[in-house]
Amino acid sequence: MIELTRLNGDEFVLNSLYVEKIEALPDTTISLINGKKHFVKETVSEVIQLITDYYQQIGIIDLHKKVVEKNE
Repeated sequence: MIELTRLNGDEFVLNSLYVEKIEALPDTTISLINGKKHFVKETVSEVIQLITDYYQQIGIIDLHKKVVEKNE
């Protein structure tokens, strides 16, 4: 779970395991696998870092690296 900030300043916690993609449109837009979208104040780089840190914390960082490399 990662802590993020909506554009209106409200903070929320997102289960990053459901993130499908992150885009800058120009606001950072997080699309989930269920089709829902969240618009946040954090930059794309910040969200990626939060997700990476979370994956390291729960021990699945190697899986994340393989997925990123496959999509590049």
